[in-house]
Amino acid sequence: MAEFSASDFIGLISPRPILMIAGSEAVTLWMTEEAYNKANNPKEIFLVDSSSHVALYDKEEYVSKAINKLDTFHKENLA
Repeated sequence: MAEFSASDFIGLISPRPILMIAGSEAVTLWMTEEAYNKANNPKEIFLVDSSSHVALYDKEEYVSKAINKLDTFHKENLA
């Protein structure tokens, strides 16, 4: 069976800026960190303190932090 890992190809995104957002308590945080380490610049990682992976989708206090960061990143890099 073939294996595929998107993080093996993340370097192809460069030179376009990439922002990775993850909860500091996410079980999947290691995947975000692995992808971040393989990505080329420009890159940024934003950890939402005390958030799990799922909480980033449905808890307002975490969602708003992620959206605010995404808005700032977009204005600084993509607008």
